[in-house]
Amino acid sequence: MAQPVSAFQAAYISIEVLIALVSVPGNVLVIWAVKMNQALRDATFCFIVSLAVADVAVGALVIPLAIVIDVGPQTQFYSCLMVACPVLILTQSSILALLAIAVDRYLRVKIPVRYKSMVTPKRAAVAIACCWIVSFVVGLTPMFGWNNLNKMREAQMVNASHVGLVIKCRFETVISMEYMVYFNFFVWVLPPLLLMFIIYLEVFTLIRKQLNKKVSSNSTDPQKYYGKELKIAKSLALVLFLFALSWLPLHILNCITLFCPSCQKPIILTYIAILLTHGNSAMNPIVYAFKIQKFRTAFLQIWNQYFCCKTNKNINNINNTELDN
Repeated sequence: MAQPVSAFQAAYISIEVLIALVSVPGNVLVIWAVKMNQALRDATFCFIVSLAVADVAVGALVIPLAIVIDVGPQTQFYSCLMVACPVLILTQSSILALLAIAVDRYLRVKIPVRYKSMVTPKRAAVAIACCWIVSFVVGLTPMFGWNNLNKMREAQMVNASHVGLVIKCRFETVISMEYMVYFNFFVWVLPPLLLMFIIYLEVFTLIRKQLNKKVSSNSTDPQKYYGKELKIAKSLALVLFLFALSWLPLHILNCITLFCPSCQKPIILTYIAILLTHGNSAMNPIVYAFKIQKFRTAFLQIWNQYFCCKTNKNINNINNTELDN
């Protein structure tokens, strides 16, 4: 049976519940806004919906499972492994969605004339499906054998043929740190983050060049286009920055665990790192609301019609001026 919950654990669980209560409604609102409004249905916002779906799942699934793991129930090894794997799947999905968003913004400023013919809704849907397939493969790799089962059997001197190994369910107990560092972090987290950093630098460079060029030629339409692209790129780069800021501390702690087993890690740092990763799922809707005019307008109209009992006959036909790219 699980041990009684301590005051420290109770505080941690309370914060997790608060994050879930912010994350789920906020990201549902993002999905709702895109679904309701035709102007929000280009490729970028499809990728944002994929990211929001992952964040909803963090609040609705991962956080409850994290609370279960924190309590530390006695379970069979593979049952605990199934509880630990969803966060790996959803993290990878978020990273790939962010990468797809970065590539999409690059194409919008690199080939603006050919963009719509190249980035079609069908191709965006295929890209999203591929992102989720890769995420499931990467996140479920521990289920395929890269886990701590053999270490647990050796530690408990359990016969190799015994499949009912019962353990105290903890993430580090079942998930191999070699997998987390060498495969998850060094292959599927760090390189995409670095690639996205390079892509956004190139996006900002291209936009600045175009703005300077169009200012000299007194052409206002291209200047307006690239000015809006710059604003959106800044907002999405902020989303990327917050993601990296939220997830890198936990991965750094994993590296310390693997490369310096004798090093002492204050338990409070581990809890803070975990809360940061979960809290990231609640940050994106806030960024969208404050930084992207399209979402701010859509959020306000949803609020006015459905929560303030204000009739808005034009809710499905949002002003193109406000919602134009």
